[in-house]
Amino acid sequence: MNEILEPGMIVRHPGAPEWGEGQVQSRIGDRITINFAEAGKQVIDGKRVQLQILRFNGG
Repeated sequence: MNEILEPGMIVRHPGAPEWGEGQVQSRIGDRITINFAEAGKQVIDGKRVQLQILRFNGG
């Protein structure tokens, strides 16, 4: 599922709900950079973490 992530999408990290919602900044291969409301910018290994998509671009 991470392969469909695009900049602007809103996601949640299932293993760190305290981070709040995050906006995808970039995805290069399995490396996903996300700016989380409560944890700031984080780089996630998409092979190890399946992010939950909350909203797509524009809605």
